[in-house]
Amino acid sequence: MTESVAFPHERPAGCPFDPPAELAELREQRPITRLAFADGHQGWLVTSHALVREVLADSRFTSRYELLHHPLVPAGSAPMPPAPVGDLSGMDAPEHTRYRKLLTGQFTVRRMRQLTGRVEEITAEHLDAMQQHGPPLDLLTAYAQPIPAIMICEVLGVPYADRDTFRRQAADGIAASTPERQFTAFAALSEYIGELVRAKRADPTDDVLSDLTHTDLSDEELTGIGTLLLGAGLDTTANMIALGTFALLRHPAQLTALREDPGLADKAVEELMRYLTIAHTGIRAALQDVELDGHLIKQGETVVLAANAANRDPAKFPNPDTLDLNRQATGHLGFAHGIHQCIGQQLARVELRTALPALLTRFPDLRLAVAAEDVPMRTDSNVYGVRALPVTF
Repeated sequence: MTESVAFPHERPAGCPFDPPAELAELREQRPITRLAFADGHQGWLVTSHALVREVLADSRFTSRYELLHHPLVPAGSAPMPPAPVGDLSGMDAPEHTRYRKLLTGQFTVRRMRQLTGRVEEITAEHLDAMQQHGPPLDLLTAYAQPIPAIMICEVLGVPYADRDTFRRQAADGIAASTPERQFTAFAALSEYIGELVRAKRADPTDDVLSDLTHTDLSDEELTGIGTLLLGAGLDTTANMIALGTFALLRHPAQLTALREDPGLADKAVEELMRYLTIAHTGIRAALQDVELDGHLIKQGETVVLAANAANRDPAKFPNPDTLDLNRQATGHLGFAHGIHQCIGQQLARVELRTALPALLTRFPDLRLAVAAEDVPMRTDSNVYGVRALPVTF
């Protein structure tokens, strides 16, 4: 039997956009390999695009939290509890299917594209504020975080005046170093959403949560769904705007191409999603014995999916370590794949293809205010990004 490896998670020095080098080596030599977990579990690590995609599409693998082992959580840690009611990311069919069907109609391509004008307004307002403030400033807090925060609040019907409270709770949950801390943070956010759901039932407005009060969903289910959507909508797109800007500033030819041709925005978003893969690692567990690429994965074994390595797979993307905004990055796994593919991806696309070109056009001399190696990176989270992005212009 192949010797187990430890989970590679340290990124190469001086290369903040690249996955751990060991992942590429494994992908080329043994794209599925035994993985030794910190808690003593023996599972698997998958690194190729084809195999990661195959697992994500296979219903014999589950995402139920209580069945998963996390590669870096040490022995003695409390096991993950089952997903809260309404948290479809930790559920399988048929529960997942019911929730997903109700939400799909709320996040259609057409409906999200109708929000483009509002995203443009919010973007312009924050560019004006940056101009008035003057350099230097932290792009993360001045620009990258507010735009998706306002949009997800408006889509869900959450009072933006409360944004600082729930943004902190969502960030604490996503960046938590242990499952216990993650659930504690999200419990506080869930309490807030629960109060809001009850208010929407009594006095509906024009938003997703109000629309869902007209379905057969209970208050508890609506609270779980709202907590999931708000937490994800606050954090992931903000990190993509900030980290995407950082990547473009380090690739000036690509930055110039996007500034000179705003029509490149759609391709640019997909390529940045592929190249950066901020949701870098997925986890599944086998519900039964499964043969994958000649290896027998036994029932109960956890499979760790290195999406960041899969999105750099040369078998899928030529010259994958090169950022090329003219690339057709179709098929990338930046939004995952299968039944758990990101339900808010169309909203994220609208925000990204608006915010990035507008920023580069308004500030043609935008540049880092510190050395690239001094930009603080968020390396201890399920979502990769920067802790701050000091810029000047």
